[in-house]
Amino acid sequence: MTHPFLDLPPLTAERFATIADRVARLLDTRQDVVITQGEALLPLEGAIRAAAGPGTTALNVITGPYGQTFGDWLRDCGATVHDLSVPFHTAVSAEQVRAALAEHPETDFVSLVHAEAATGNTNPVAEIGEVVREHGALFYLDAVASVGAEPVLPDAWGVDLCVIGAQKAMGGPAGVSAISVSERAWSRMAANPHAPRRSYLSLLDWKERWIDGGRKALLHAPAQLEMLALEACLERIEAAGLTTVMSRHRCAALAVRAGVAALGGGLEPYVYEQREAAPVATTLRVPAGLVASELVAQALRSDPALPLAAGGGALAKEMIRVNHYGPDATPDAVHRSLSALGTALAERGLTVDPEEARRAADGAWQ
Repeated sequence: MTHPFLDLPPLTAERFATIADRVARLLDTRQDVVITQGEALLPLEGAIRAAAGPGTTALNVITGPYGQTFGDWLRDCGATVHDLSVPFHTAVSAEQVRAALAEHPETDFVSLVHAEAATGNTNPVAEIGEVVREHGALFYLDAVASVGAEPVLPDAWGVDLCVIGAQKAMGGPAGVSAISVSERAWSRMAANPHAPRRSYLSLLDWKERWIDGGRKALLHAPAQLEMLALEACLERIEAAGLTTVMSRHRCAALAVRAGVAALGGGLEPYVYEQREAAPVATTLRVPAGLVASELVAQALRSDPALPLAAGGGALAKEMIRVNHYGPDATPDAVHRSLSALGTALAERGLTVDPEEARRAADGAWQ
């Protein structure tokens, strides 16, 4: 018996290259794009290990847990790392980056997360990119959560290594990702004797055996299901229009913030300033005396499919995430999330107004 998910014809190099070209169009980039067949941690780590080493001095911006991870990788590579940390309820500014680069003028690598879905903030990459470009450092960007929810423009922003993943605002699968690489970044990798080669982490293998070879022969057997799903995801974004998809995510974020303000019960946005809040996910601070993870578990009992989660690690006590991305960037997902949270708060004896929250959310969406 044949099965549509099992009996697939081999994915050709030509089709693989075509999907990479569609990713390049999504990013409006003329840089080389490599599709990496694994979750986005694969190119995120691969890019750092390829471009950084004992001679690297890195400015690592921390606005959430992924920034902390990048610093660990950079140190493991032997780089000298200067962390620029800001509170997770805010965003970093271009002025802060400029000051840090002035304090450490030897910096030649800057790492930044665009939108931290885990903490709900988003950073002004266009302005920061201008500062990094003036300084002359290589610019590494994690745009996994932001792509599809807000503009991601590696060429316009001077980003040398831009990693995206399909599983959030793009509404695609978790097992495939991509990275755009500037010529400057390729040169840095080629000059790094510690860059991975003949390794699943190796970007240089893709450069030398795939791109330089005219994209005629793949390095290994493609992950067909993930590649086809990525292709379908890109087709859906193209059909709707990227501007429309981004607008839907922004509306969802505005609706959640407005709905929470009207709901009552003590919930409030974790990221104070709306302009610093990511359109891909809204984080909420629970009132004193409540535990976020317990409140989320209570809300999910009525609807396990809700896009709700508690914060990770220590944040599980105080933070709730409303993950309104991809198929959940809809008024219905916002309404259901607010309703379930309102019910959970009411069961704890707190006063809430679900109908007013619904009206406020609808008004913000419009």
